[in-house]
Amino acid sequence: MTEALLQVRNLECFYGPVMAIRGVSLDVPEGRIVTVLGANGAGKTTLLKTVSGVMDPAKGDIRLAGASIAGRDPDRIVRKGVVHVPEGREIFPLLTVDENLAMGAYTRRDRDVEADRETIFGYFPILKQRLRQTAGTLSGGQQQMLAIARALMAGPRIMLLDEPSLGLSPLLVGEIFAILRRLNAERGVTLLLVEQNARVALDIADDGYVMELGRIVMEGSAERLRRSTDIQEFYLGGNQRGLRGERRWKRRKSWG
Repeated sequence: MTEALLQVRNLECFYGPVMAIRGVSLDVPEGRIVTVLGANGAGKTTLLKTVSGVMDPAKGDIRLAGASIAGRDPDRIVRKGVVHVPEGREIFPLLTVDENLAMGAYTRRDRDVEADRETIFGYFPILKQRLRQTAGTLSGGQQQMLAIARALMAGPRIMLLDEPSLGLSPLLVGEIFAILRRLNAERGVTLLLVEQNARVALDIADDGYVMELGRIVMEGSAERLRRSTDIQEFYLGGNQRGLRGERRWKRRKSWG
């Protein structure tokens, strides 16, 4: 069996005395889209921050292509090929679109940067039109496109995306997720996608995990998760009543 590009094993992480991640293990195979679903406070963002080096794990291991990156500095992890698109986009608002893209390529020393830039404009033509515009004046959807494009400029092996649908209209969400699907299919970019919007995430994902209170409670193919009664009830807006007529907030999840 081929070893996954990204492996997380028995990960634990704390905010002060509070345990945010509780023994999480997951695999992201190369060339696949893997989504992590869960409500606010489930630990999804903490998971991505720990993988990308923003937070240090208290226990466990994170391996990229078989080599441990757990606890490494974020800049070293970026150079290894792991790029994080954070929740809220966090572009540089006072820099232009062009300068934001240049910051994305800061760690690169190869000669393909300009060619990659032109390829990225094929996915995000609006950014080419707004190159000289200050990034903070872009619309929310354009800022999300810029955050993804900036990450691509680093030449990632795997991209971590935290709530890319947050605050966007359904039309823009559809457009951005269609681009993510193209990036995976056409450029082979491996994606680890954290989302509350389970419907759009499962539409593009190959595999998925569900987190609750810092733990993985379910995993499997995206198709298996879509068929799960619990996923349909609690994440896909299924009927408000469970199998025995209980209201959904009263029914316990079985994660079967």
